[in-house]
Amino acid sequence: MAISTDKNSYTVIFAVVMVVVVGSLLAFVASGLKPKIHENQRFEKQQNILYAMGVNENEGDGDVVFVPTTSVEEEFSKYITEQLVLDGSTAEAKENAYLIDVQKEIVKAKAGEKAELPLLIGEKDGKKFYIIPMSGKGLWDVISGYISLDDKMVVQGVYFDHRGETPGLGANIKQRFFMDDFIGESILNGNSFEGITVAKGNNDPMNNDKEDNAVDALAGATITGNGVTAMIKESLKLYKPYLETIRTN
Repeated sequence: MAISTDKNSYTVIFAVVMVVVVGSLLAFVASGLKPKIHENQRFEKQQNILYAMGVNENEGDGDVVFVPTTSVEEEFSKYITEQLVLDGSTAEAKENAYLIDVQKEIVKAKAGEKAELPLLIGEKDGKKFYIIPMSGKGLWDVISGYISLDDKMVVQGVYFDHRGETPGLGANIKQRFFMDDFIGESILNGNSFEGITVAKGNNDPMNNDKEDNAVDALAGATITGNGVTAMIKESLKLYKPYLETIRTN
């Protein structure tokens, strides 16, 4: 008997079958791609960490060029010498600590719960870098990044990222002209941990003053800039007990 394609029931059944078939195909493809997705996420974290300690392929003044994915694992193993998880002022080595979900752990730490706070130690040109992951809130969504310090608590480099800041405004936190301003700034004010403020009207457009705990704000991105300020200060506060143990004059 011929099937009548004019009935509403046929349309509904056909739509349901197509949804099931397409959904199954998408689930199969997603499952097959999952290992590749995780690998790419791992490479991205390694690239961002290395960038924060100055390991990159920048050439021009405005470039932000990461170590290629084809060599990033090798470079990561070469430059990152220790991976730690902190509990107050104590630190314990942990393999692949850099893969910890920092956003979740910072939320737990702020709530007074036990948290795993990763810290990476790198070495380049005979110098040690203490690399701290950060997470905060921008105008529209999560902002994140890494900040690398020496034992005098002077910034050696940063990398910032975002999920949904406004293009040409808040999204510029991941532009080199902004990130480079942090290099050489101290997170200390005297003996106190101050952090770094993204300041409007800083009156230091060339960022020559490295003792003011401040960098110039981005035009039209006040809330995102405030988010970067809060992210740095609040993240570093969680790491302060350990940083006090490595800090030198």
